[in-house]
Amino acid sequence: MSIFHFKKRVELFKKRDRETWLQIRQALKAAGLPGVRSGHYLQETVMGGGCGAKLDPRDFGARGKIDRDIYWVSVLEEDEDRAREILRQNGIVPVAQEDVLLDAALRKKPTEDYFG
Repeated sequence: MSIFHFKKRVELFKKRDRETWLQIRQALKAAGLPGVRSGHYLQETVMGGGCGAKLDPRDFGARGKIDRDIYWVSVLEEDEDRAREILRQNGIVPVAQEDVLLDAALRKKPTEDYFG
């Protein structure tokens, strides 16, 4: 068991964005920041097709399989400021969306008017 196992963690990034997730992981690894954890998971469940193969019917469109995974990165609470500074120096803005698991119709809407 590592010394980082029982320390408090802060979630820097949680979003459906694989490219930014990879950039964040690479930047933090290159800087040598200890105790960084990252991963991805699929939260939603979909009823399988009628053939019993448990395939997601949404994956058979014109553009192929859609990436629906939620990607996350967490760091130790004591290293949060250092991690954010490392990402800022690399031009990366980490976003932790709390409503990433909600349906699009239920997500928080911005209050400003888009049309002026």
